[in-house]
Amino acid sequence: MESIREIFKIGYGPSSSHTMAPSRAALQFAAQNPDAASFRVTLYGSMAATGKGHLTDVAIVRAFTPRNVEIIWEPKIVLPAHPNGMKFVSMDANNNALGEWIVYSTGGGDISETGKTPEREKIYSISRMGEILDLCHKYGKDMWEIVYENEDSSVWDHLAEVWEVMKASIARGIDAEGTLPGGLNLKRKAPSYHIKIQSYKDSLRRRSMVFAYALAVAEENASGGLVVTAPTCGSSGVLPSVLYMLQKNNDFSDKKIIRALATAGLVGNLVKKNASVSGARVGCQGEIGTACSMAAAAASQLYGATPAQVEYAAAMGIEHFLGLTCDPVLGLVQIPCIERNAFGASRALDANVYAMISDGRHFVSFDRVVKAMNQTGHDLPSIYKETSEGGLAIFARKVNNDKYCHD
Repeated sequence: MESIREIFKIGYGPSSSHTMAPSRAALQFAAQNPDAASFRVTLYGSMAATGKGHLTDVAIVRAFTPRNVEIIWEPKIVLPAHPNGMKFVSMDANNNALGEWIVYSTGGGDISETGKTPEREKIYSISRMGEILDLCHKYGKDMWEIVYENEDSSVWDHLAEVWEVMKASIARGIDAEGTLPGGLNLKRKAPSYHIKIQSYKDSLRRRSMVFAYALAVAEENASGGLVVTAPTCGSSGVLPSVLYMLQKNNDFSDKKIIRALATAGLVGNLVKKNASVSGARVGCQGEIGTACSMAAAAASQLYGATPAQVEYAAAMGIEHFLGLTCDPVLGLVQIPCIERNAFGASRALDANVYAMISDGRHFVSFDRVVKAMNQTGHDLPSIYKETSEGGLAIFARKVNNDKYCHD
């Protein structure tokens, strides 16, 4: 497996696959064509179907500035390698084509010419949770120590930066007010939730605060703010909200939080390696489900769980999101995405408690749950995989320019 750095990317929302990745691809193509006068970019499949709501065009135009770019939307054409296809063409001053590049966004901000998750330097010789558990049992280690033994020391500096960005996104989201961009006229909820929860009794206040923190990050992401993929932009509120709530309530040190991030990254890496974290590939189960799994594992480690209990919590995080569709209204990372971050965080805490009560033994292993998720994603019709052509997306019918009904 590759470094866990690739799970935790720092960048601007609202989408790792539809904003971060196209921006990266455009910047790379622009650098490769310094003499081009202008560019033409064709977006295919899911990339085109929900691209405007994800600010894909804004990200591409920004990457090519000050040179001009024409964007063509082809939502009905799906390239064979991946639903998130892009074709870049560079042109001279007379609009003659100079070069062409077809590339795909494969989830989590990654780009690939093959449509498969790009092969990077292998940091880990293992790629299954079962192998990790064997090592932990044999040598008496926790999961974060597997990261320590395989990654170079700079990964801890990266995780420290990740944690600072996560905390900053919560702080901004809690303080921000107003309406999110995109046309749904969706009002930010994190600030009001944060205020209302202050009046709750201690136990309920502590637990409910995770909703406010998750909403804060998800709303920052929806507005194009700086966030961390964990493992994607659309699910970026789950892990930081859980870790932030636990740190505030239990006085965990930053060192312990960063070790928990390492375990979360390891879990996310396993899903990415053996299935997918792309909503366009496997639906929202690959995004929110994976984020919940990562957060559940991190929380369990913080509370002193055994590796077997951590694995159980991680398995439940995905298992109870199996089949979750990716059906954003208007293609925006807002409805149901923002709310799902809050519930994903809450479910991660439930998985943590459930696993801690157990002895860690259970019937369906994490590795098998990941296989099931991958197969479920393969079986899902394309309308439920980030196209806004099915599910909740078509049941929020537009009545006029600014109102939606729920008939």
